[in-house]
Amino acid sequence: MALNLRKTLFTLLKQEPQKQFTARELAQLVFVNNPKACAEKKESSNRLLTDDDLIAQIAAEIGSLRPSIQKKHPQIKTTEGRPKKYYFSQKTDETEILEAEYRSSKNRETKKNGYCEYDLYPLLSKYLLDELNVYTKRIDEKRSSNKMGRNGNIWLHPDVVGLEDLSSDWNDLVKECVKLYADQRSKLWSFEVKILLNMSNVRESFFQAVSNSSWANFGYLVTSQITGNETLKELRVLCQAHGIGVIKLDADNPSESQILIPAQEKTIIDWDSCSRLAQENGDFSHYIKLVKQFYQTGEIKRYDWD
Repeated sequence: MALNLRKTLFTLLKQEPQKQFTARELAQLVFVNNPKACAEKKESSNRLLTDDDLIAQIAAEIGSLRPSIQKKHPQIKTTEGRPKKYYFSQKTDETEILEAEYRSSKNRETKKNGYCEYDLYPLLSKYLLDELNVYTKRIDEKRSSNKMGRNGNIWLHPDVVGLEDLSSDWNDLVKECVKLYADQRSKLWSFEVKILLNMSNVRESFFQAVSNSSWANFGYLVTSQITGNETLKELRVLCQAHGIGVIKLDADNPSESQILIPAQEKTIIDWDSCSRLAQENGDFSHYIKLVKQFYQTGEIKRYDWD
């Protein structure tokens, strides 16, 4: 009996709704659950010499069949970034976002397993320091004065801000020379963090990042998961128009995180916006104080940062 991969994948994924599988994991399930059909497939090919060869072939076929499978079965959804993951869901994009935010809130309250948005902040900080030499500080919107009234500070605060030391490997004499031109030896970064992005929240989240990060050299929207075939396409269009970048944060292994879309650099800091933020928020004011110290001394004290 020939292996009907489309039908088999739909059945396997439907059995465990919302559970995500890589193509390799699905191929292994196909192999285990369809021994006779897989044996026939292996025997009919001169290239498939081992079971691993067969599983790799099935994984490759899953990737090539994905568009046609999703066209016939829109309940089969995928995440973006590497590795792409497949899952079965009859929930709307809006419901997935609401449930992700709810789980995030409950996980934070009960300390249960699973990531909430607040868990992503230290993971992002580790990735940025280890991979990009960016020192970060968390900005807690709850520390803002809110003297502007209800919604007066909406989309004002980034979640995380950063300082990149461009001069860390410079000669000491050059460092002293450049002290008079502080902006030439550092870059300021801003990050808006979301647990999940799909087509129901991608534009709102993106323009929140635009608003929060207008002051910085580099602004990024960060997420641990992107779902939906059109979501990343939409992000590419928006990023091209507005200069914000996108980071896919690997919560299990931060070093494997990816800059999916690089931010476009702004060469001039918007100090007016920085002043507004510093007046409203104590965390941001402290961040500016650390930036000032770096401008004065050319040194970063690691313990001052997250």
